[in-house]
Amino acid sequence: MHIPFCKQACTYCNFHFSTSLRSKNEMVQALAKEAELEKAYVQPETINTIYFGGGTPSMLEGSDLEYLLSNLFKHYQVESHAEVTLEANPDDISIEKLKTWQGLGINRLSIGIQSFFENELRWMNRAHNAYQATNNLELARKVFDNITIDLIYGSPLLSDHMWKENVERALQLSIPHLSCYALTVEEKTPLYKLIKTHKTVDVNNENQARQFLLLMQWLRDKGYEHYEVSNFAKAGFRSHHNSSYWKGDNYLGLGPSAHSYNGKQRRWNIANNNLYIKNINENIVERETETLTITQRLNEYIMISLRTIEGIDLKRVREEFGTKEQIRIEHQVQKFVQHGLVKNSNSILQLTDEGMLRADGIASQLFA
Repeated sequence: MHIPFCKQACTYCNFHFSTSLRSKNEMVQALAKEAELEKAYVQPETINTIYFGGGTPSMLEGSDLEYLLSNLFKHYQVESHAEVTLEANPDDISIEKLKTWQGLGINRLSIGIQSFFENELRWMNRAHNAYQATNNLELARKVFDNITIDLIYGSPLLSDHMWKENVERALQLSIPHLSCYALTVEEKTPLYKLIKTHKTVDVNNENQARQFLLLMQWLRDKGYEHYEVSNFAKAGFRSHHNSSYWKGDNYLGLGPSAHSYNGKQRRWNIANNNLYIKNINENIVERETETLTITQRLNEYIMISLRTIEGIDLKRVREEFGTKEQIRIEHQVQKFVQHGLVKNSNSILQLTDEGMLRADGIASQLFA
């Protein structure tokens, strides 16, 4: 469920959101109504995970979240132990809010820390400061066991020493799951414009690669499982929701710009808050739909699976896409195996640490 509101725009962000809350109440009503309109997309399947993403879902009032959750439980069959995640920013966290969220049945928090350093947070135009990053994360640990935080590496301001301090701070707070992303410069973002006008330094790919390799070693030494290129978890703390994407499971996305997938078709809602609300009020869900070809489905399997610890299962390729594709991939991957970027263990293709640096490039070379 996409909550498309933020307090301010981070320099690197290219997600759909609005910094105006004027339509917040109407948006909550529209999200609940879309959930009702789209229940046939899911039924008779059971909901295993619920994810409030954004934007910044923690900006909603407890009563808004209660209304949305009660609506979901009314129209969908939700598993009794479903993982229910709320994305939150540190500046929205208080003991009162944490207890409210817990009381609503939210059992996992995804907190957008990004950095524990003040200068980096200002450069990113984050809404929270360094004190809130640490203090409010400590508060969250008092109420929630299942917490993940986002950290960004490879920014022009981040030295290797600072990067190690960021990771060590997370370890000191016993955060059981970390999602760590290389800073990416996307077009139409403030960061892209700042770099193009020479008002800030561009990212350095060599620095990013080095910091990623350091990260993998640090977290491996501390007992974290590197189960997807950007994700690290202690035993029992994998993200069930994100894992469902990587396994190719079906999912329903609600809200403006939200995506859905049923195994054969991908669809996405209009990325305009006002039009979304207007259409939903008229019982219309405006979206685009793409029916995937067998080749597209194979390529998506290659792209997604190669990023995970489970890797590409060549036996599954043979069963779902044919022996010809299995043989083709086995032939294509040999050069990466020889260069130590991929390992082939009993027909399972997995990236090495060096291969992780080139995950997308290797996947594209294996595409049909």
